[in-house]
Amino acid sequence: PSPTMFTRLALTATRTPAHNVRLFSTAKPAPAFVLPPLPYALDALEPHICTETVDIHYNRHHGGYVTKLNALRPNSTENLVELVSSPELKAQPTADYNMAAQIYNHTFYWEGMGPMKGGVAHGPIKEAIEEQFGSYNEFRVAFTHEANMLFGSGWTWLVINAEGKLSVVNTRNADCPLTDGLTPLLVCDVWEHAYYIDRRTARPSYIDAWWNLVNWDAVNQRFTAATKK
Repeated sequence: PSPTMFTRLALTATRTPAHNVRLFSTAKPAPAFVLPPLPYALDALEPHICTETVDIHYNRHHGGYVTKLNALRPNSTENLVELVSSPELKAQPTADYNMAAQIYNHTFYWEGMGPMKGGVAHGPIKEAIEEQFGSYNEFRVAFTHEANMLFGSGWTWLVINAEGKLSVVNTRNADCPLTDGLTPLLVCDVWEHAYYIDRRTARPSYIDAWWNLVNWDAVNQRFTAATKK
């Protein structure tokens, strides 16, 4: 996580004789984990996802996970990705793992969307999708099906494995593909808080709207980085 500014306060007494001058200083240590900035304005995903949804989802849910993880690990020097990637933590999920994974998953979700995005995949990821799934449309149908069929809360991902093969996978609750050695490229949050204000329980309607926001430029950057490893 990127460092945050330290708050510094210095109060100096009125200039009287030198031996009476007192300097008071307090400093709050930077939190171990910080809420990454949203890459666009709160209203930028309108009309597909409303401002109120983004505000509550980002500030209360995503921000809440950051606050809770800092309370659990106040002096942590661990990298968030290392926490999420730990098979030991996933084997017996703790609050630490769940909070860390939810921070990672939500950050990945926000960064994979944007205003004036959507449309058919382009660039290297388009070629890889066509090779693996037959066509972009077949991929979209497969991804949408998995997202709609996931029971309860979770995430639907486009991932790439160590051999360079793409696949669509679901993870439940806070789970993340990193723990299984997979590299995520794209994710759709299907927790109900991602769409309830906009569409109540109509998950299929939300997923259809979500496709209009997919940031294929970001997906291509992730794909290129993954295939260069």
